[in-house]
Amino acid sequence: MRKTFGEWQQRCETPAGANKEQCALVQNVAAEDRPNVTLLVIVLKTADAKSRLLRVLAPLGVLLPAGLGLKIDQADVGRAGFVRCLPTGCVAEVVMDENLIGKLKGGKIATFVVFQTPEEGIGIPVSLTGFDKALESLQ
Repeated sequence: MRKTFGEWQQRCETPAGANKEQCALVQNVAAEDRPNVTLLVIVLKTADAKSRLLRVLAPLGVLLPAGLGLKIDQADVGRAGFVRCLPTGCVAEVVMDENLIGKLKGGKIATFVVFQTPEEGIGIPVSLTGFDKALESLQ
């Protein structure tokens, strides 16, 4: 089942061994000047359904110690650390608190920043259009 909210897609599936469907919000984006640098942005509820996670799959070759930066409408929000790398890329993850959720709901563009060298950050803009409605759908 898929629904679309602006640039966000809701995807639902029943994981192996689970007794109910899990849904996530997904947006896949590429850096404007570097089409080979793509991010998969995923918002999902934790298994206990008490928290929401912001999970980002960045390409292999990013600098892991630098983490993943986030700006919302040019305001610096902070950095998330990478938690693991898979054959398809490296995963950064952060539990979304009410403050971050409020900023994402009220913002227009979230810019995720990955680093390929310590000096060079690549900003990848992610549209927040429809994010508030999409997040409500994750109940």
